[in-house]
Amino acid sequence: MNRYIWIVFVGIYTFTPIFLVFLFINITPLAHTLKYDPEKRVKELGDFMKIGIIGAPNKGKSTLFSALTLHDVDIADYPFTTINPNVGVSYITRKCAGEEMGLKCSPRDSTCEGGIRRIPVNITDVAGLVEGAHGGKGMGNRFLDDLSGCDAFILVVDASGKTDSFGNHCDNCDPINDVEMVNGELVKWLSGIIERHMAQLSKKDDGIGALREVLSSFKFKKEDLEKAVVDSNLVPTRIRWSEESTATFSKHILEISKPTLIVANKMDCEGSEERVAKLRERFGKNVTWCAAAIELALRKAAQKGIIDYTPGEKEFNILKTGIPEAQASALKYMLGFITSHGGTNVQNVLNETVFSLLGNIVVYPVENENRYEDGNGNILPDALLMKRGSTAEDMAYAIHGEIGAKMLYAVDARTKMRAGKDYVLKDNDIIKIVSAAK
Repeated sequence: MNRYIWIVFVGIYTFTPIFLVFLFINITPLAHTLKYDPEKRVKELGDFMKIGIIGAPNKGKSTLFSALTLHDVDIADYPFTTINPNVGVSYITRKCAGEEMGLKCSPRDSTCEGGIRRIPVNITDVAGLVEGAHGGKGMGNRFLDDLSGCDAFILVVDASGKTDSFGNHCDNCDPINDVEMVNGELVKWLSGIIERHMAQLSKKDDGIGALREVLSSFKFKKEDLEKAVVDSNLVPTRIRWSEESTATFSKHILEISKPTLIVANKMDCEGSEERVAKLRERFGKNVTWCAAAIELALRKAAQKGIIDYTPGEKEFNILKTGIPEAQASALKYMLGFITSHGGTNVQNVLNETVFSLLGNIVVYPVENENRYEDGNGNILPDALLMKRGSTAEDMAYAIHGEIGAKMLYAVDARTKMRAGKDYVLKDNDIIKIVSAAK
């Protein structure tokens, strides 16, 4: 079957998001052109940061996932296209410390292109959640379990207002309803897990320790659980909370430990800017927008050599001549959009999640502070994501437990000055850890 789709109405191409995606897919499956196997790469990265893409059905979650990872997945304009979770690797971007120092880097897990460090993170895209998902409706409890290990969520809604909370077409639906429904299902899901273990929790004097045991797959930190208990005005000893109290605690711990960035997708559709403004008015600063279908179409076009495009940029150059009229018209349409909006905002969605929402910085560990190298002569080989406020000792433990346990001091490779274990890391620091560990 010819996979180029041509949609013409009264002689004018109608560029719907789904049309833009398929317009630049050729007969060769995208997975055949990838330089890595997505699932294998996720396993290789292990405990690297994991971001979950969530939302009601048919909002463009899988399109955003594909735009971020270039992993070929099922994309269609109907609910529940995704059943099993999609997993892949994407890259956050940051100006590399090597660019500031005039160094040519030798990255290992990350890459460095044009002075921009691209640092990998795991991405999981789960099937659409509907009301009642926590109780198993639409296999929702199974989908929710795929999210437990995520560090943060990207909650995708439809800025066009053309799909309801079940993913069906409508004329003017409010994406605020989708946000409230999905957040409610997350709270009910976590509350249900706690309630099922209430008998076990009620026998433990150390309620925080008991909660960590019951909720081990969520990777909740002790201090986060303690804060959630305080914020909920609860007692963390021999826990036997009411249903209402359990829901309050669940809401707080999710907000603290699994923060959510609301992303209004399909920004190129009519009425989207007004809906984004209403989302921000209702939910505050953790709301942004994107045009995932345009980003995916541009990345696919670039992959085929049709255009020269760097993700996140607000322009591109056409490399091929004699391309079909539909593609030429689509490229003109997309160029107009990214020029007027400053890009598709897809790359910024991931950057904002990791750096702003989760509060991370990038630091570079080295063994030779004079040459900025590791033991094998690689220049700035690793770029570590650390929480803002982390210390040199935290960094040492992030490198290896034994190095952290036997750390003596740190050296700021830029200034060559010795720093103590309690030195607070700054973004783009280059640090040597001196440890008694062998």
